[in-house]
Amino acid sequence: MGRPATYTTDRFLDAAVRLFAEGGARAVTMAATAKAAGAPNGSIYHRFPDRAALLARLWQRTARDFQDTFTAALADAAGVDAAVAAATSVVHWCREHPDGGRVLDAGMPAFSPESWSAEAKEAVAKDEAALRHALKNATRRLPSLTGCTDEEVVLALVEIPRAVVHRYLATGRTPPPKAVTLVERTVRKLLSA
Repeated sequence: MGRPATYTTDRFLDAAVRLFAEGGARAVTMAATAKAAGAPNGSIYHRFPDRAALLARLWQRTARDFQDTFTAALADAAGVDAAVAAATSVVHWCREHPDGGRVLDAGMPAFSPESWSAEAKEAVAKDEAALRHALKNATRRLPSLTGCTDEEVVLALVEIPRAVVHRYLATGRTPPPKAVTLVERTVRKLLSA
């Protein structure tokens, strides 16, 4: 039985997220990531063949973690309370993972997806399709329960929380507790009108 790996994929990705939060995509190099993980330079190549693979996995892991939280909250979008819970889950996630929030706030284009492997692009597309499916289900259910249009539902579930967290993440700040309250009140007003 072999010994456990000292430098895991997650350790490198955690370091890459921190580097991105501090200096953007340019800061996420193979050498810098290895150094931030406390690993020898060569060890990162056992996990990622090149920088494009590192950036792809950084985006994918962060987006998937966020999407898992959001879609779990959205799964029971059976009324205003469930929709508010889904919308506020965006702020809660960004408060718990401010560096990850900065990754998502930057958007996928910041991670040079044109240089990703076909497998990485396919994996991200599959995750995005799952998110679109969850949102589509919510936009089918919530209008009849709230009297809102499907566009208002998307505004409530996606655009309002995104705008609120962006105000903080774009300036290097973690969304404060009042951001949760702002999203909750705004979404509730919109869906209850």
